[in-house]
Amino acid sequence: MNNYWFDFIKSENEKSYFKQINEVLINKDDYFPKYEDIYNAFKLTPYENIKVVIIGQDPYHNDNQAHGLAFSVLNNKPPKSLQNIFKELKDDLNITRTNTNLTDWAEQGVFLINSTLTVKKHQPNSHKNIGWNIFTDNVIKEIEKNNNTIVYILLGAFAISKKNLITNKNHHIIETSHPSFFSCNKGFFGSKIFSKTNNILLNHNISPIIWG
Repeated sequence: MNNYWFDFIKSENEKSYFKQINEVLINKDDYFPKYEDIYNAFKLTPYENIKVVIIGQDPYHNDNQAHGLAFSVLNNKPPKSLQNIFKELKDDLNITRTNTNLTDWAEQGVFLINSTLTVKKHQPNSHKNIGWNIFTDNVIKEIEKNNNTIVYILLGAFAISKKNLITNKNHHIIETSHPSFFSCNKGFFGSKIFSKTNNILLNHNISPIIWG
C-alpha cells in the first residue's frame, strides 16, 4: 500500500468510531473478505492514480468470492450483478469479458470500493452498522481533495446517496440503476457507462480504461 492510503487508514483507525470495526475484525474467520484482503482496493489503486471510482454496497458473502474489490470475485463464477456488468460492457464496447477478477481494472486506476468493507459469512449486509459507512464516506471526502479528473460511476440508489459528498468541480458523475437482477432493466442496461467514462477521460487527455 502506498504511503498516502497507509497514512489515511492509520489515521481513521485511531478515531473513536473505528473501535467497533476493530472489535469485529478480531475474529478473522467469521467474515469476508479475508482479513488480509480487506484493503485491496487501496493497495491496488494508489490515491494519485485514481481515474474512476465505482461504489458498491457490501462484499459478496459466499466462499471464494470477495477479495476487497467491489463487484469482483475470485472464482470465475460471476454473480448476477457482475454478469449484467459484463453484458453491458459487451453491448456498449463490444468487449467480451470472462475474467471475474477485476484486479486489472484496479491497477489501471479504477477504485472499486464497497461502502461496507466486510460482511458476515452468508449474511448479506450484516456489517452495515459497525462503522464502515463512516470510514468510506471519509474515503470519498479524501478523494474529493484530488484535483485530477475523476469519474464516479454510481450504480443504484445506495451509491447515488453518496452524491452529496462529491463536490469537486473537476470530477464527473455518471449514475444509473444497480446491475442487480431486480434493477438492471431500470436504466443500467443501455447506460453505456464504459464508453461514457472513457470519453470523459480522453476529453481530459487521460488514457482510457482497458475494460476487457
